[in-house]
Amino acid sequence: EIISANYDFLPSSRVKMNDLIIYELHVGTFTKEGTFESAIGKLDYLKELGVTAIEVMPVAQFPGKRDWGYDGVYLYAVQNSYGGPLSFKKFINEAHRRGLAVILDVVYNHVGPEGNYMTLLGPYFSSKYSTPWGLTFNFDDSGSDEVRKFVLENVEFWIKDYNVDGFRLDAVHAIIDNSPKHILEDIADVVHKYERIVIAESDLNDPRIINPKEKCGYNNDAQWVDDFHHSVHAFLTGERSGYYADFGSIDDIVKSYRDVFVYDGKYSKFRKKTHGKPVKDLDGCKFVVYVQDHDQVGNRGDGKRLIELIDKESYKIASALYLLSPYIPMIFMGEEYAEKNPFYYFSDFSDPKLIQGVREGRRRDNGQTTDPQSEETFNASKLSWNINEEILSLYKNLIKVRREYLTPCSRNLSIDYGNSWIIVKYERIFIIYVFSESTLKVNYTGNLVLSSSHQFPREIKEGVYTLSKGFAVYKH
Repeated sequence: EIISANYDFLPSSRVKMNDLIIYELHVGTFTKEGTFESAIGKLDYLKELGVTAIEVMPVAQFPGKRDWGYDGVYLYAVQNSYGGPLSFKKFINEAHRRGLAVILDVVYNHVGPEGNYMTLLGPYFSSKYSTPWGLTFNFDDSGSDEVRKFVLENVEFWIKDYNVDGFRLDAVHAIIDNSPKHILEDIADVVHKYERIVIAESDLNDPRIINPKEKCGYNNDAQWVDDFHHSVHAFLTGERSGYYADFGSIDDIVKSYRDVFVYDGKYSKFRKKTHGKPVKDLDGCKFVVYVQDHDQVGNRGDGKRLIELIDKESYKIASALYLLSPYIPMIFMGEEYAEKNPFYYFSDFSDPKLIQGVREGRRRDNGQTTDPQSEETFNASKLSWNINEEILSLYKNLIKVRREYLTPCSRNLSIDYGNSWIIVKYERIFIIYVFSESTLKVNYTGNLVLSSSHQFPREIKEGVYTLSKGFAVYKH
């Protein structure tokens, strides 16, 4: 299919970092139909929710009709089962019509394992490095100049031909580049030339990714913070398997609030080595936090969402912890109304050996018992849209509180805490989080703005209180 690059686009939303509230969605499971056209029907809902940007999981053409998108092989083609190029352009235009930005998730650390014919056309892939997911791009060896150009022109392609507002770079820790100028810095240069934004996913806990060039950084606008998720998840669920072995204390939540990374030069039992580096002189808008995302839900063997793992009051607390954090919050589709359908890993490969390898790998590494290749697994992952109005109302109110009372990007806060409670004080509000019935001393006075339950007094004064599980926001 040949598509003209000409399209009557509305102006880009050009959302500012200090106004970002991100909503991550997977086109194929966001609606029953699983298309861009049907997703357009939910844009008014997202606008009313209060988010300012939609992060669309990868749309580059992948094998078959069902995939998360990280097995894409044609970087310049839009997935046909979602509706193809014109439908994607329409989706972006309609988002812009409502003042919503579109951040596109792109994959430059590898190409999917099926349908990749680029090896026949040139030295696109590295012979020195590898990933568990597929061949990795050759960014620093013989012939790498043209490979780098291929990727950088792809970034430009999504901006010029589709008018996207920014990018999320998948797993940049798996992008190996020993060139004098790292490809991540080159990508940032292209993005910033068009006044767009770029957000990196990294598990390195390394500020170099977002540090400015004058500090020898790659100049990306923000990066994801897995430590925040792991801290909240492990503490609320009690899970300690895998990387959760490094977390589970209330101190971890407090440290992530104060210092961003929990592991910032500290020994990790899970990794069996010292991990991370401290964050210095970077504001809160340099970091994206969440309590659910496609990986943290979908890479569980059972695909369970957080609402299925903890009680409702704990769920409310988790939601407030990140939506009222000093960082950029990201909602995973459906969590805002307590969606209960699972989100599994799914695929639609045709190679029998690859299919079997994926089945065995997901069973071995993730404990997934559902068949990734089955259409039933895909259908089970679709949002039900059975809305819990109480939770949806809470999310809307939390977003309103964030906009009205938090100073954008400011990490200026103080924290008091005990074994089962935290009080976070900002310039204009303070928030009391109680994880189980506790007696705590409140050192501030304020009027109630929002709470998860009716137990909290409308006016609170300095003193000692015994409170049950929940949270409350008070204005000084």
